[in-house]
Amino acid sequence: MILFAGVDAGGTTTRAALHTADGTRLGYGTAGPGNPAAHGVAAAGAAIEQALRRALGGRDPSRVAASVAGVAGADDGFAAVLARVWAACGLASPPRLVSDVDVAYASGTPSPSGTLLLAGTGAAAARFSGRVVAGVADGLGWLLGDEGGGFWIGREGVRAAVRALDRGLPGGPLIELVSAHFGATGEPRRRADRIVRLAQADRMLVAAASPLVSEAAMAGDARAGGIVGQAARRLVATVDRLPGDGPTVLAGGVLTADGPVRAAVMRLLAGRDVVTARDGAAGASWLAALDRRGVLGAHPRFTAGR
Repeated sequence: MILFAGVDAGGTTTRAALHTADGTRLGYGTAGPGNPAAHGVAAAGAAIEQALRRALGGRDPSRVAASVAGVAGADDGFAAVLARVWAACGLASPPRLVSDVDVAYASGTPSPSGTLLLAGTGAAAARFSGRVVAGVADGLGWLLGDEGGGFWIGREGVRAAVRALDRGLPGGPLIELVSAHFGATGEPRRRADRIVRLAQADRMLVAAASPLVSEAAMAGDARAGGIVGQAARRLVATVDRLPGDGPTVLAGGVLTADGPVRAAVMRLLAGRDVVTARDGAAGASWLAALDRRGVLGAHPRFTAGR
């Protein structure tokens, strides 16, 4: 029995999946962040190896006929790191290295042409033609771009909270949630100073505030509701820069989880063929099987999970 392996390594979590040729999942593993640009090459390689070993679960690695690794933040040089990881895990051949965008799109549809709108910690859109990326919009990183993504939402929420505290404005769900997230208590200016200090020391604390904006918006907070609306409009504007036929695949935690941002984006995309991405590691495993066997019909089983 031949097997196929797929890896989806992102800025928060690394996932690995192991499938048979008919799409049956045999193994699955997770580990920490696998983005080498954000977390360093060594840490990313270690996370990918840990997830892959967990997916293999002691099975004979020589049965893996092909594999694909979708790695956010990887350059061509990271292929050598993956080759060492695969050899350490006993796999005969290194994986085909693609981006996290490729595996996210593949997890949502077998269609060779369409568009991906990805909003996780970051945000980007990609146009696919013949399963090859024909155009990209945004994906410019947390500092200069990724508009509407999780970091952008979290930053806007934290910014709105500290500005309100700085002005001594009345509290509300957003201010209270952000204050609690940063452990900020006391007078408004004291709380603002603590939030600023911690946010500057660890930007991931800012990204982690993204769900708080959604929570506050659902509680009726006007500031949070405005941020949600802005995020949705920016995301749709990004995907609209890449017109073309085929489905629009929504991917990333901001757009695959039920919440106000997804709901707002769905309203703006009404009338289009919109599908939701599933597990990126499964998409990578399906791409590996497609590379080896050219099997399209098995896509639903690969991406259905257990």
